[in-house]
Amino acid sequence: MSNEPSVTGTSPRTPRPGTQKSSSAVTKKGDRAAKEKPTTALPPVGEEEPKNPEEYQCSGVLEVDFAELCTRSGYTDFPKVVVRPRLQQNFIHSASLSEKPTQDDQRLSASCSQNSLESKYVFFRPTIQVELEQEDSKAVKEIYIRGWKVEDRILGIFSKCLPSLSQLQAINLWKVGLTDMTLTTFIALLPLCSSTLRRVTLEGNPLPQQSYYKLMGLDSTIAHLSLRNNNIDDRGAELLGQALSTVHNSNRTLVSLNLAFNHIGDKGAGYIADGLRLNRSLLWLSLAHNQIQDKGALKLAEVLRPFELTHREVVERRRLLLEKGSQERSRSPSSSRHGDSKMDREKSQTVGASSAALSDKPEKMQSLKAPKGLGKKKEKPGEIVKKEEKSGPGQSPTQGTPKKEDATKAGKGKVTIPEQKMSKGKGTKMGSKEKRSILLDSENLGQSLNYNQHSKPQLLVEATEMVNPLLEPVEHRDGKVFMPGNRVLLHLNLLRNRITEVGLEGFLTAVQYQVQASKARTSSKAPMGLLGLSLAKNCFDPQCPKHIMIQELMLPRDPVKAKVREEEATAT
Repeated sequence: MSNEPSVTGTSPRTPRPGTQKSSSAVTKKGDRAAKEKPTTALPPVGEEEPKNPEEYQCSGVLEVDFAELCTRSGYTDFPKVVVRPRLQQNFIHSASLSEKPTQDDQRLSASCSQNSLESKYVFFRPTIQVELEQEDSKAVKEIYIRGWKVEDRILGIFSKCLPSLSQLQAINLWKVGLTDMTLTTFIALLPLCSSTLRRVTLEGNPLPQQSYYKLMGLDSTIAHLSLRNNNIDDRGAELLGQALSTVHNSNRTLVSLNLAFNHIGDKGAGYIADGLRLNRSLLWLSLAHNQIQDKGALKLAEVLRPFELTHREVVERRRLLLEKGSQERSRSPSSSRHGDSKMDREKSQTVGASSAALSDKPEKMQSLKAPKGLGKKKEKPGEIVKKEEKSGPGQSPTQGTPKKEDATKAGKGKVTIPEQKMSKGKGTKMGSKEKRSILLDSENLGQSLNYNQHSKPQLLVEATEMVNPLLEPVEHRDGKVFMPGNRVLLHLNLLRNRITEVGLEGFLTAVQYQVQASKARTSSKAPMGLLGLSLAKNCFDPQCPKHIMIQELMLPRDPVKAKVREEEATAT
């Protein structure tokens, strides 16, 4: 009996049956309300209005436009646009820290080590680095994307926001996981960008089909192209060589091409050399850190000195010569009309002088001989001027109608001397225009390539379209046609390949030709020839006689080394 109160005290109170039912009902209602909350409640207020990325008008600020377009496209975890850090400033700062560490710097490093995990994750987060203009802090000059995969949706957003960047000059993509499909999308994006975009860098992006040649199409505006570390082999080099030039067309915009750190061998070097035969725009070429041996080196050296034309090139040359001759014959009537108008201008000058003399001394009119078109009779000055106006002296065939109107206006034949001067002035202007067109037709290749960049674009286009390398002066020897070597290429880099003294001999012959041709230049606009040749770290002794001769020939021509020598001389 003593244990019963303890049992009853420790035992919990049993709830009433009605109370248990009501609590279970409350819990069921709470569960039902919790289940109903997500469905009824929370679409965000901003999403009630539909946001279409096509309706967004870009402002030209990449950071704002890219974030807004990503948000409208439903892309939440998108890369952020950040300013690219200055390497020079960081280097100077780290050097100063290494020289004089202070207590404040040590405290700063300790605090940074506490947040090291967060800083590491922030560092590896995908970003779009941009370099801005110094004058305008919001104008993007260069874009750098490195170390994260660029997908189709990112390229689609770029196609909307990059065209508004009016000062964009370069796009650099390093290890971004490009494929042949995304490269095609990227190439379609380039024409939409500003006309200032001239430099594209694709490095560390090996493609199975090696379709890098699409960046060098005939409609491409890229001037500087870097394709380092893309595992380009001989097949890719063949496609790139065909993009540089073929018998029928050639690239006219590419200035520099970097193919270093690839797998190009002798066959690939031969294909690149074939592209250099008829290309007259490329100034800088790097094939460093490849697998080129003597056979490929000799093919490259052959292009830099006079080389024999192939059968297809000879046939194309003959076709171009025939086409040029037919164009000149079709232009011959215009030149004859130009000669007739010149004779008419001489007649008008004679008649003008005679009318001026008549106004002063009428008695001398009898001694003057009338021109052929005026007859042999003595006529009054008014009649002479009337006939002159009817015949239209000094006018081209397209100016016949205005002259007839002028003749009807001069009813009584009274024409003053200043009006005659005006007619003579028109004739000389037309002649000068025809002379300029003839000069454009006769410009050679060197003048067209070294044309002033500030001149009118249409004149440059005419000059480059009319001139073909196959129309250069050639030399006939032993029934073969030899064409002058490529003297537009200024720099060739072949560091760290597999070239021996056999290939070195071919480059020595090519350099000797380039030096002699540059000395024989008659015009300052003619190509200067090869100015830089890098052959170090190959399979030959650096102190061999051929290499020393090449260095002695190239040393006065290299502008970089000449500048270094001048700086050293001024310092001493």
